[in-house]
Amino acid sequence: MLRAASLDDLQAVEALTAEAYAPYTRLLGRPPIPVTEDYAPRIERGEVWLLNVQGGLAGLAVVERHADHVMLFSIAVSPRFQGGGHGLSILRWVENMARDWRLPEVRLYTNERMERNIALYGAFGFQETGRRENPHRPGWVIVDMAKQVGVQT
Repeated sequence: MLRAASLDDLQAVEALTAEAYAPYTRLLGRPPIPVTEDYAPRIERGEVWLLNVQGGLAGLAVVERHADHVMLFSIAVSPRFQGGGHGLSILRWVENMARDWRLPEVRLYTNERMERNIALYGAFGFQETGRRENPHRPGWVIVDMAKQVGVQT
């Protein structure tokens, strides 16, 4: 369903991320961290995955594989494709990746002011695990969330 991004996709990844996070850039008065991220190293490490729908880039996921969990660094859906269930499809894909990697948990973090995202993640089964000051953006608070996934042994 999703394919690994290549460096040829770098500009598309940056553009889609900026578009998808634009409402939050306006809300926060500054771009969220995924908008300012350098994606070239992440692409080279195989962390960026793209969802194409009807020939267009609909969304992406940036996932980090850790020893005991998968970290969902970013999920973004193009505004042209929002409302079509693509975000949920990507979340299910990330959950399946965790199972394939035999990792019991998917973690993520988001800004406390991104209430829509927090509600969406909660509806998908993520639980809030804590809040903390953002070390890169003073005054911003991060909401940590996690979801246990069934791993077959």
